[in-house]
Amino acid sequence: MDRLSQLAKAYRMRWKRRRLLYRSFRKRRQLTPVMNRTAQIGPDDILAVSTMRNEIVRLPHFLDHHRALGVDHFLIVENGSDDGTRAFLAKQPDVSLWTTPASYKLSRFGVDWLTWLQRKYAHDHWCLTVDADEILIYPHHDTRPLRALTDWLERHNRRSFGALMLDMYPKGPLKEREYEPGADPFEILNWFDGGNYMIQKKADLENLWIQGGPRARQFFADRPRRAPTMSKTPLVKWHRRYAYVSSSHSLLPRVLNHVYEDQGGEKTSGILLHTKFLHTIVDKSAEEKQRREHFANSDLYDSYYDGLTDNPDLWCEGSSRLISWRQLEAMGLMSKGNWV
Repeated sequence: MDRLSQLAKAYRMRWKRRRLLYRSFRKRRQLTPVMNRTAQIGPDDILAVSTMRNEIVRLPHFLDHHRALGVDHFLIVENGSDDGTRAFLAKQPDVSLWTTPASYKLSRFGVDWLTWLQRKYAHDHWCLTVDADEILIYPHHDTRPLRALTDWLERHNRRSFGALMLDMYPKGPLKEREYEPGADPFEILNWFDGGNYMIQKKADLENLWIQGGPRARQFFADRPRRAPTMSKTPLVKWHRRYAYVSSSHSLLPRVLNHVYEDQGGEKTSGILLHTKFLHTIVDKSAEEKQRREHFANSDLYDSYYDGLTDNPDLWCEGSSRLISWRQLEAMGLMSKGNWV
């Protein structure tokens, strides 16, 4: 690409980022504070942000796990729950909570709301952007807190940290084993796909685009490019001028998407263990098919929701049983890089 083309591309990306930031500014009016405890946030606190709806089953483990890693404060948008999620979150001393009945889809799947909260509260903080069904792990997460990782990233002039979202599933039909809130979900969701992943580098945003896993295998075998994206950049030393473009799959400025090595070797990376396939997914899929709030082209995913409603068994002969982060690192699903 010649220099003129590079400058034109950079100009388009700057304007795209400005439009996204302006969207978040306009969408701020959709948020109503329920419990704002942001005055508690210290200058060095690590934050987590999330949009969620009807996640009362997952919340105890989600919060406890990320607290144990070292998250100091959670900024959460609750979007029309009717299962007690709002009341539960409002009682948590380290949670600041906003609510909205507005469309999740029309807010760029919650990203507009979170961008506003990040602009207002997360500037110059390390910020973890995760869904309620995502559990962050990284090399040595069992012995080294999140602050050890973020300190190391800063010493190496890195402002972002990449992770593969790894779909975890049980052996047998999804509704066969019922999950109890607060328990370790990976006692049930203890299998994953280890090797059926496709990877490409996006030319526009320069991020990695990874697809595969049980959803691609089970529901998108005839249209693999429609399968969900598994690559994310969930952990960022935030600046008020940053913006996610597509969920936490890509950001602007583009340099934040460079969470990989393109000159040989590997950068340190993590895993988002995905708890989507608890027993609740079967009934929730029928509801989400009607709501049509989770995909830009919802009609294209009717067969996907139908497949989940049928209570499938995602296990196959090629499935791997989860043992430890060291196993995932040895399989090449995440990397220690030069963090030892």
